Amino acid sequence: MMKKLVFLLIGFMVIAVPDNMKGQDNLQEVYVRENVPLKKPVPYEYIREADVMWSKIIYRMIDLRQKQNLALYYPTKPIGGRMNFVDLVLYGIDNEGVRAFSTNDPLNEFTAQMTIDQVDEAFDAGTDTTRTTDPTTGQLIDVVVENERRTDQVKKLLVKEKWFFDKNHSVMKVRIIGISPIRVYNRLDDQGMPTEEILQEQTFWVYFPEIRPILSNHEIFNRHNDSQRISYDDYFMQRRFDSHIFAVSNVYDNRWNNSYTMGVDALLEAKKQKEWLFNIEHDLWEY
Repeated sequence: MMKKLVFLLIGFMVIAVPDNMKGQDNLQEVYVRENVPLKKPVPYEYIREADVMWSKIIYRMIDLRQKQNLALYYPTKPIGGRMNFVDLVLYGIDNEGVRAFSTNDPLNEFTAQMTIDQVDEAFDAGTDTTRTTDPTTGQLIDVVVENERRTDQVKKLLVKEKWFFDKNHSVMKVRIIGISPIRVYNRLDDQGMPTEEILQEQTFWVYFPEIRPILSNHEIFNRHNDSQRISYDDYFMQRRFDSHIFAVSNVYDNRWNNSYTMGVDALLEAKKQKEWLFNIEHDLWEY
């Protein structure tokens, strides 16, 4: 009788195991993370052209070295399933059919698609041949070296977005159109040693609505609470990043602020444009 009771208790315990714990081999977690991995992006609401009474293209610069933006830069190497923003986008380009577009298009209209080799070239990746001394013979020999993508050099993001006033809801809205990672690194001299000259290079453009499915099912780190992480898509849609305006669509071929101002003056120009954008929304109301 006692044996039957023990077997019944064991069977009940097996049956009572929650579904979200079955097949869980990773003992570092007490539950299976299902919220973000199974998440889908919230669709954009429909906007009629007749309801848009004002619009403007804004280019915004996100510096990943700012404390508020560190979650986009780290980890510099993937940790388990967690990747930084640039590694996640490159994963989408390599495996999920995400398209990368050339930065040579002055209008950034996402027309010139890049190949994987061109993306590698933008990061100075690929095979390279160097000459080294053979330790056995002492002769110079050619050695093929495989260079990885230096994603840790991406320290800025250039964001193209559309600001518009929707008179149907009487509110100013914004939608991100595209994002371009920017490499910031020291120029190398003829001997391959880094110099004090800092170079900044755009790598490629990605169309933001196209990468939203990938961003929506990958977590971004929350330094305050590991159980309340959000997706990359939520991070951008809720505009949790810190940035400054880099350019506003203009008659001068969409020139950047740093083409006519430098240093502190460029930041003051960005602040001036931010105030102008605020006043536009304010002036569209009637009191």
